[in-house]
Amino acid sequence: MAGPTSRLFVLARRGDGRRLRSLLPRSVHAAAWTATSPTLPLPWPVWSPVCCLFCSYSSAFTSVHGERPTSEYAKIRKESLETQFGRILGSSSRRLFADRGFGPFLALYRAATISFHVVKFTIWHLLLSDMKKRAEKFRESLISLGPFYIKLGQALSTRPDILPSAYCQELAKLQDQIPPFPTRIALRTIESQLGSRISDLFADISPEPIAAASLGQVYKAHLHTGELVAVKVQRPGMAPLLTLDALLFNMIGGQLKRFAKARKDLLVAVNEIVRHMFDEIDYVLEGKNAERFAILYSHGSGDDNSEVGIKAPKVYWTYTRKSILTLEWIDGIKLTDAERISKANLNRKRMIDEGLYCSLRQLLEEGFFHADPHPGNLVATKSGSLAYFDFGMMGDIPRHYRVGLIQMLVHYVNRDSLGLANDFHSLGFIPEGTDLHAVADALKISFGDASTRRQSNDFQGVMNHLYDVMYEFNFSLPPDYALVIRALGSLEGTAKALDPDFKVIESAYPFVIGRLLEDPSPDMRKILRELLIRDDGSIRWNRLERLIAAISEQSSESSNKSEDGSADNASGSSDWRSFNMHSVVAATEDLFDFILSRKGWRVRVFLVQDIIKASDAFLQEATFSYLFDKDFEMGELNPEVGVFLDFPVL
Repeated sequence: MAGPTSRLFVLARRGDGRRLRSLLPRSVHAAAWTATSPTLPLPWPVWSPVCCLFCSYSSAFTSVHGERPTSEYAKIRKESLETQFGRILGSSSRRLFADRGFGPFLALYRAATISFHVVKFTIWHLLLSDMKKRAEKFRESLISLGPFYIKLGQALSTRPDILPSAYCQELAKLQDQIPPFPTRIALRTIESQLGSRISDLFADISPEPIAAASLGQVYKAHLHTGELVAVKVQRPGMAPLLTLDALLFNMIGGQLKRFAKARKDLLVAVNEIVRHMFDEIDYVLEGKNAERFAILYSHGSGDDNSEVGIKAPKVYWTYTRKSILTLEWIDGIKLTDAERISKANLNRKRMIDEGLYCSLRQLLEEGFFHADPHPGNLVATKSGSLAYFDFGMMGDIPRHYRVGLIQMLVHYVNRDSLGLANDFHSLGFIPEGTDLHAVADALKISFGDASTRRQSNDFQGVMNHLYDVMYEFNFSLPPDYALVIRALGSLEGTAKALDPDFKVIESAYPFVIGRLLEDPSPDMRKILRELLIRDDGSIRWNRLERLIAAISEQSSESSNKSEDGSADNASGSSDWRSFNMHSVVAATEDLFDFILSRKGWRVRVFLVQDIIKASDAFLQEATFSYLFDKDFEMGELNPEVGVFLDFPVL
């Protein structure tokens, strides 16, 4: 039987080449197209079965924009990732029992320890009727169980599609509450991994760790060259411990689901979380992630106080192994330390803009993103630059999903309930066979709620609202989007430390509009049309007017700056909220081409009707202007000339 990955290849070979290449992840894309299709595109008879494939998943939703759901990709992608996790866990467990003759006894001992805490939590579950108190005991149990369950709890704290909100709020308090392991063990690990004595490797090293977390701890050291570095040392035995706990969790996951009243199969989400845990304990991979992040997003020297930028620490590969990571030491101020930020006279708004721009580039342009930008992993330097740390948990989403994220945002802003329901279906948020019109009706009702309108620009409020609405439809986050939601939630939480009124959706909107204007690809042009044109073909005049006003205002400001010679440095993100005028012209031309095309006939009908209505209103106001004059008095009317006195000469 063909596995999920081979089914992805079959889908690619049967489907439209250009479209399927955008659906596949980069690694799969390269392997599939190199091996199976060196010369593309293939003739139409080979590609034509894609029509039948996608038509079977259509939703009877039609508009002037068209619709092509891709839930088949989301389904196969999910199965492929789960199979990949199974292979990783299987190979790790074989090594565990092969390397340790007492593996079975260790498993029995660990199972007994976990069972004790599960029984203890069960008793609390039966004795306590208050869900908040149950959630508190659940958090305490995870802390007692060690690193695997602490990381699991941290990940689940951002997943209200899995656990009730009371549990999520309690797990959000969960930090890496594990004491550091002895320094002598850490130094022994460094020496064994790097093959030299500490004195030969470093001029000096801190006697105690500077920071400790569930998977490792950090020391401050000087190289013999005088460079200051951070040495991250992994806790001993992490790989076998994670493997053992992951294997045993598959046995008790069903019980935890019952006790916690999970909203869906907990094991499906845990597989994705654990898959990233194995990435986090590979420090060579983390070093590669740090370098890739720096290449994509770092800019601004940050050394001469002249330019705010994004920084990522340099990796010292000579002193890096799978359990040891040596990075450039960067002094910084935690974003939650308001007093130190004020004393340093740092521009909070500029830092928020910088961080937001970098995050939006990660999620919507490149697809390679930091999945956990909480205040502990993001600090401000003295020059005002933002420095990122901890590149163990990174996400990499295909372009198809990035476009889907923009499309969902536009549909949400438009309050397009049916379009949003189609997005949920095509991206795998709701299962096959779900009545999309029922989903759209539920969303439409919720859009009329006053509390929803108040929270419309608050990301966490939006997500909680969507989870509540979608609960009855077996709503769940696809594997790729789970990290996206985590990243956006962490971003908003971190930004709120600098500005309590920050709202990520409202702040991100100019960037999204800029992307829609600049990207000439058909799918992005389609989303731009959806932003300005309703499904029935009528034009959203208020939105178009605001967009034109924003473009005109920016153009005027740019002209003034040019005349005054005061233009800011164009590099980096200083002008990311502005629009590229060449892109605006190109987008306008494409929009007119669509309106004048065969597909735009309904838009032309509404356009003519709107022009006629506007003309009638103008003529009526010009002809009977006194009716619109609040200060008009009947005594002022010229009885001889009458109401046609000011009628314009045609």
